Amino acid sequence: MKKLFELNADYQPENFKFTKVFQKKVDEAIALYPKGRQQSAVMPMLDLAQRQVAEEGAKADPVYGGWIPRAAMDHIAEQLDMAAIKVYEVASFYSMYNMAPVGKYLVQLCTTTPCWLCGSDDIVNTCKKHLGIGMGETTEDGKFSLMEVECLGACVNAPMVQINDDYYEDLNAGSMKEILDLLAEDMQPKTGSQKARKASMAQSGPTSLEEQAKKAGVA
Repeated sequence: MKKLFELNADYQPENFKFTKVFQKKVDEAIALYPKGRQQSAVMPMLDLAQRQVAEEGAKADPVYGGWIPRAAMDHIAEQLDMAAIKVYEVASFYSMYNMAPVGKYLVQLCTTTPCWLCGSDDIVNTCKKHLGIGMGETTEDGKFSLMEVECLGACVNAPMVQINDDYYEDLNAGSMKEILDLLAEDMQPKTGSQKARKASMAQSGPTSLEEQAKKAGVA
């Protein structure tokens, strides 16, 4: 899905500055790299900017989720002494950075082959119908956005979605609806497999190293 990237949109704030708490994390990220190589901290700084905006958005009315305004990218460029365009290039390349406002809960739906074979169409249709929005749209209350994404790497537990930082796997229409209902009330749903699968093992249990699995408490 093509990312929105409107540098001069009305929703772009005029300025951005890291809070004291986040600036401390920024300084720690920069300190991880040798002198003269501080620009290597651009990715963690983009992530921190997005998380700061998410914290601010959770207190707003209507609420909104984490994204990276142009002012934040410019601020990062200044701190790292690099051209702003280079920060824009990084932010626009990686899918985990949102460059336009999103809902408090960003529902990223995988529809690539393994998830599709396991019923991702049902998950997509459930989200659209239950939330009343389409892909790339946000609910009026600002709580949910839907986004179609490429493989998220949890194919063995397909179909699955990523919501903010969490994976929800082994989904069906019913469990997807329950997750959305809980999030609508700002409650934390159970993450991972929704079928009590442990890690990525077969649902019937481990098929090898069975004794070791029992000793480890995962069988």
